[in-house]
Amino acid sequence: QVQLVESGGGLVQAGGSLRLSCAASGRTFSSYIMDWFRQAPGKEREFVAAISWNGGGTAYADSVKGRFTISRDNAKNTVYLQMNSLKAEDTAVYYCAADPSLGWSATRTADGVDIWGQGTQVTVSS
Repeated sequence: QVQLVESGGGLVQAGGSLRLSCAASGRTFSSYIMDWFRQAPGKEREFVAAISWNGGGTAYADSVKGRFTISRDNAKNTVYLQMNSLKAEDTAVYYCAADPSLGWSATRTADGVDIWGQGTQVTVSS
C-alpha cells in the first residue's frame, strides 16, 4: 500500500512560485497515475493536474494550464507540482492522490483515486 506525504506549501505573493512535492512510500509507486487536487475554503475539492505512470501523459485543469507543471521521478517515488504566476484564487489545500487505474484518461475525477495525502496549505496573498 502506498502512503503519500506532501510538502512545499506556504505563503507566497501573487505572481510568485512554489513547488509542491509528494513523496510516496512503497514499491509500487510507478504503477499509479498521480493526481493533484485542491480544496479552497467553502468549495468542493477540484482536480488540478495528473501524470501517467511513466510521465508520458499529463492533464491540467483549464484554470492552471500554462502556469502549473506536473512531473514525477519514479526512482525517487516522488511527484511534483511546479506552480508559477500564482494568483489569489490558487489559495487552497493541495492534495496528492494515487489512482491505480489501468487506463489513462485526460478527463480526471476523484472517482479513481485510491490513496490521498494529508494535504499542504498554499496561500497566495494579493
